[in-house]
Amino acid sequence: MYRERRREQIISVLRRQGQLSVSHLADVFKVTKETIRSDLQHLQKAGLVTRYHGGASLKKHLMQAELTHDGDLNISHLMQSQRQSHHMVQKGRPDTMIGKVCVFGSFNVDIVAKVPRFPKNGETLVAREATFGPGGKGANQALAANRAGAKVHFATKVGNDQFNSFAQNHLESCGIDSFTLYESETESTGSAVIYVNDEGENIIAISPGANKQVTSEEVAELMPFINDSKVLLVQLENNFDALDGVIQLANGLKVQVILNPAPYAAEVERFLPKIDLITPNETEASAMSGVEVLDVESAKRASSIIHQKGAKSVLITLGKQGVVIFNGENHYHIPAYSAVAVDTTGAGDAFNGALAASLAKGMNLSQAAHYATAFASLAVEKEGAANMPNEAEVEARMVQQQISVTAI
Repeated sequence: MYRERRREQIISVLRRQGQLSVSHLADVFKVTKETIRSDLQHLQKAGLVTRYHGGASLKKHLMQAELTHDGDLNISHLMQSQRQSHHMVQKGRPDTMIGKVCVFGSFNVDIVAKVPRFPKNGETLVAREATFGPGGKGANQALAANRAGAKVHFATKVGNDQFNSFAQNHLESCGIDSFTLYESETESTGSAVIYVNDEGENIIAISPGANKQVTSEEVAELMPFINDSKVLLVQLENNFDALDGVIQLANGLKVQVILNPAPYAAEVERFLPKIDLITPNETEASAMSGVEVLDVESAKRASSIIHQKGAKSVLITLGKQGVVIFNGENHYHIPAYSAVAVDTTGAGDAFNGALAASLAKGMNLSQAAHYATAFASLAVEKEGAANMPNEAEVEARMVQQQISVTAI
């Protein structure tokens, strides 16, 4: 069977059966799983299917009546109607959105070296071991939100290189409900080199690659997934024009926006009036506010200044000192849970993903931050940024350690 004909028939099968696994499609068309993955990638780039772990489904927002002819794979008319729909504003968020999170962010390949201490300038250290695995703040936060009980759609961009299939396989297998994987023809998949010392501390250097190449057309394709979500979670590892477009879509659709301002860039201030919640750590909060954040009291001052710059609510993570929240009226402090830190690389990502999931499920900000604090305390006890706890582990820790939210 010719490739184009097979892809047309895949659309027909998905229209009839809703969603199918890669294995099932490979059996139906008597080809390899890699061939089916290639077909699904092509159809996803055309805006016709949604990938999820292990398979795909037809995109719900597409007008299926326009796909009734097997020979019609031209989606330009669908894209045009999609662009026009950006002017639509949804006035309310129905109950069907509860528990759903859209994460727009980065995917990186992480190379992690474990060292007794960080090297000095010009020094070469022998690492005890080095590992290779999936990462990126977007991918990590999407995984955390999923493990915290949310239904997650993750959107990212990778290169047309040897890491492309690695990204696909990871997203298909990690349990995320669905994902959009764009592909750059000119840039490589993002990567990060991470050193972790014996105290579990880390230093990271990132090469963003394709993460910085998201186009306005690709942003437009995310509208139905944002519209279907209670919360949009974003970071700063993508190009800012794309980030601005995604946030504007969420604003127009009345979807709550959480911005994790990492890695920090001064341009983050342009987004403050457009977001509902910003989640800097102490270093990022210091840069944003001009206040050196060292403790709870200085975090309280910094959060008020960041709020004055436009953010509706501010949540500053302080590591072992917990979390400070300012909702525009009152300040709150949540102490840190006790943990035996093994690797703090994904602590912030774990916190933000769990926070987004909790807010999407209907918790208020203090409740969600309380849960996310417990979630992050478990994440640092696991090796690797992509290793996240599950809901049962978090609930057990919250029972074992009675932590209270206090007004300050």
